[in-house]
Amino acid sequence: MSDSNFANNLVGSLGVTGLISMIVSLVCIGLSWWALQHVKLDLFIRFPKSPQGKLLHLLLAIVLGHFVAKFLLDYLNWSQMIKYMF
Repeated sequence: MSDSNFANNLVGSLGVTGLISMIVSLVCIGLSWWALQHVKLDLFIRFPKSPQGKLLHLLLAIVLGHFVAKFLLDYLNWSQMIKYMF
């Protein structure tokens, strides 16, 4: 029974970690989208209001949000590992 409880706790912990990662990623992508609204893309592309310009805007928000979320989640994991130093 002890092994079963350990397995259930492990699976539950992994599920919560995955959910937190998804939420942090979506929030960071949303914040990136919001921040990129004030970037003048017309300096880099001819027609920023075209579908291709909007797609580029979306892709930039996803990439930037992904990197920010990865940094935040890595930082959270690193801060949790500090307790093993002492």
